[in-house]
Amino acid sequence: MGHALGLTAHDMSDMGRLAQLAMNPQSGASREEIYLAVASLYRIQGAGLNERERELMREILRRLTRDVEMAIRIALAQRLAEDPTAPHDLILLLVDDTIEVARPLIIKSPLLTESDVLRLIAEAGIGHQEACAGRPHIGVPVTDALVRSEHESVLLALVRNVTAKISNTSYETLVQKSRALTGLQEPLAKRPDLPPQLATNMCEWVSDALKTYIKINYTIAPKNVEAALQDVQIVMQSEPPGPKYPPADSAMKLIEKLAASGQLKAGFLMRVLSQGQVDLFDLAFSKLVGVDLNCFRKGFYDEGARIVAVACRAAGIDRSVFNTVFNLSRQARNLPSNLTSQDSKEVDLVFTTLTRQAAMDELRGALTA
Repeated sequence: MGHALGLTAHDMSDMGRLAQLAMNPQSGASREEIYLAVASLYRIQGAGLNERERELMREILRRLTRDVEMAIRIALAQRLAEDPTAPHDLILLLVDDTIEVARPLIIKSPLLTESDVLRLIAEAGIGHQEACAGRPHIGVPVTDALVRSEHESVLLALVRNVTAKISNTSYETLVQKSRALTGLQEPLAKRPDLPPQLATNMCEWVSDALKTYIKINYTIAPKNVEAALQDVQIVMQSEPPGPKYPPADSAMKLIEKLAASGQLKAGFLMRVLSQGQVDLFDLAFSKLVGVDLNCFRKGFYDEGARIVAVACRAAGIDRSVFNTVFNLSRQARNLPSNLTSQDSKEVDLVFTTLTRQAAMDELRGALTA
């Protein structure tokens, strides 16, 4: 493209010619071609440009933007989103474009800093804020800024981002906002890291169905199981994360106590998994579905997404948090956590066609065969 326009590396010494060509296209070159040529040169030669040249390049791109089709700008943004060596200021220029152009960069680019994201949240529109809320592994400063939004779509994007780190203070804010923003209630209540007391507080205003879910998964146990819950705290504070072979005696005794007291439920699985207590997660899950621990681990971690979905269905884990279970359990074992479109279809099929008992029967048959 650069050669077709007469633009070579030598031309980098004459930025005025680029500007002239951008403002007055010649030789049949369209503004789209010039835009891509300038962007490509900026991408390749950016490190060697002085500040005057960089500013001129940015000005050329800014002036051309309004005349270049969005599809071309989106394609450029998608390429740059995968490029860790792209000029940072070129990334920022495209991030300030329309949300359709900015989205792939906000979601994927490793070059965006926390300060860049915080600036977008403060200055950009709702679409950009939603994309920031969906960016993987955003930290507490970013999530604290996002929860101040009054736009439900931004808050929903944040709550649905299972990798986002949310502080207890921000969770308190989200819970209070869920009084008025009813669409926020279910995804918020089903986040595995929502503090149990805040989930219980939500019972004052949520639907009966969600209230039942909260009571099953978050309710504080009666006195006859207080000893078991004290053991939970002791073990979760003292046991280092990660699976053990064989499991620690304290963990095994804890799971037996919880099972005997009727407190071994899906909510416990989600809480220990979200805190990285993989040993407790495996023990509790295998006990809950009545499968030998070693057989459970082999099937759950080695057999793919469908068997995980069957196990979740058997244990009473909702489809809405399946991805969280799959991602966190895989990450804890340093296994790939990506789901293909076929995986997602099979998972959906499990939750829509299998009763809990049917899932239990299939799981036991598959893992004990």
